[in-house]
Amino acid sequence: MLAMIRGAAVYLGTDQDLELAGGPGHSASRGFGRAPASRVLPRHDAAADAATFGTAILGQARDAVTHLDWVPDLGVAIGSRSWWRGLATCTALCAATIMLAPGFTPLTGNVPAPLAGAERDEARALGIAPLGQGASTGRRMAANDLVAPLAQAPERPSIELSATLGQGDAFDRVLIRAGVSRRDAEDAAALVAQTVDLRDIAPGTRIALTLGRRADRRVARPLDTLQVRARFDLALSLNRVGNRLAMTRKPIAVDRTPLRIQGLVGSSLYRSARAAGAPAKVVEAYIKAVATRLSIGRDVTAADGFDLIVARERAATGETRIGDLLFAGIDQGRRKLQLVRFGSTTSGDDRSDEDAEGRGGWFDANGQTERRAVSGMPVSGRITSSFGLRMHPLLGFMRMHKGLDIGAPYGAPIHAMSDGVVAFAGRTGGYGNFVKLAHGGGMASGYGHMSRIAVSSGTRVRQGQVIGYVGSTGISTGPHLHWEVWKNGAAVNPRAMSFASAATLSGSALRAFKARVAQLLAVRVGG
Repeated sequence: MLAMIRGAAVYLGTDQDLELAGGPGHSASRGFGRAPASRVLPRHDAAADAATFGTAILGQARDAVTHLDWVPDLGVAIGSRSWWRGLATCTALCAATIMLAPGFTPLTGNVPAPLAGAERDEARALGIAPLGQGASTGRRMAANDLVAPLAQAPERPSIELSATLGQGDAFDRVLIRAGVSRRDAEDAAALVAQTVDLRDIAPGTRIALTLGRRADRRVARPLDTLQVRARFDLALSLNRVGNRLAMTRKPIAVDRTPLRIQGLVGSSLYRSARAAGAPAKVVEAYIKAVATRLSIGRDVTAADGFDLIVARERAATGETRIGDLLFAGIDQGRRKLQLVRFGSTTSGDDRSDEDAEGRGGWFDANGQTERRAVSGMPVSGRITSSFGLRMHPLLGFMRMHKGLDIGAPYGAPIHAMSDGVVAFAGRTGGYGNFVKLAHGGGMASGYGHMSRIAVSSGTRVRQGQVIGYVGSTGISTGPHLHWEVWKNGAAVNPRAMSFASAATLSGSALRAFKARVAQLLAVRVGG
């Protein structure tokens, strides 16, 4: 072995000398290193060179073993020699861990014996969280040796119950569901009906009941007392006298002085009125009434004062009930807007032609009112054909289009643009299902191609009332509304007409209105 190392060293040394010297037959310019090409390195002893080379080889082998990476990254250079070496190392470590791991034996806990008898009953009574936390209601303890069983438990002398009248529910059925016998329920309903109409009792009314002692447990308990608030100003009480029920009326004094609220508009009319104590629905009605005459955002300023009066009932028992808005006013310094809600009191010759019979609404202090259309068109949609000459889509020639075609979804509601009387409601020619309204003053309007008509001939309609639904009856290419307007019998462009109707009180109606205005203005603020 030593001889082989020495021979390799001699050969490498000779070859190295040839390269450093440029080798035989090479010029000096082909030399390697910094030594001049013409210089020949001195030759050393072969034995010494072999020993030195062997020592270097052993050192390199030792360094390779020392710097060998036994745990390389298995995510890099997959499939290489170092990767397989790392996989073998990982597998060996896992196998050693499994072989040297001690065994684990699960610990067995103590399971309490199941409760039985009285202990189980007591545990169930305390098993509810509120009882376990100290509550004193709903607890039922098991019987012990001191309890003497009874053959028949005594019955309570009376039972206090309550029932609530639901929407559309019958008075006697409510009592029967509460536990009253059918006979007593029908007798009680008949007695109450002698004083008030059972349908007028407000849903949600609470009925207090007392059922008395019975001689036989196989029959229902008799109704001893019944108390109900039949109206805001009347309470009824039924009591058993012998074998019959007797009713007692208990009238309740009610103060019907309206409530008046005033204040400054400030940054927000709605918030200021709500802060002053007006209910939300009253404020909404107030803003809608004022908006018929003024623009809330443009005409009403922060320095203006609002004034509203609302119906109110205060019972002697302490209940308060708020009604409708009666008066809506705005004080702008230079002018005052005063609107009063006034019902229909006109009759006979005292009613003007412009005042529709059976109508009430908001009138100003002079007894005049103005009602505007809800929107610019009787149905929500887009205009598909305007007023004037056009090529008819089905007939194929130029023809005068006497109205507006408004494209809308099938079944969309159609509203009356103004108050009027239904002059015609039915099917007619190319209009299909058609409704014609007479508005007075020579004005009339027609609505065609309806899928369904919601009014009948001769009836009176209000502004914004639904009179039918969009369809495609008659000569039509699709669901839409054909809307025509006539002025003294001649067709006019509906977009050029103003649908505003005015009403003026006169005669006895005006005198009653003036008295109403004076009565409302006399109400004190907060009274």
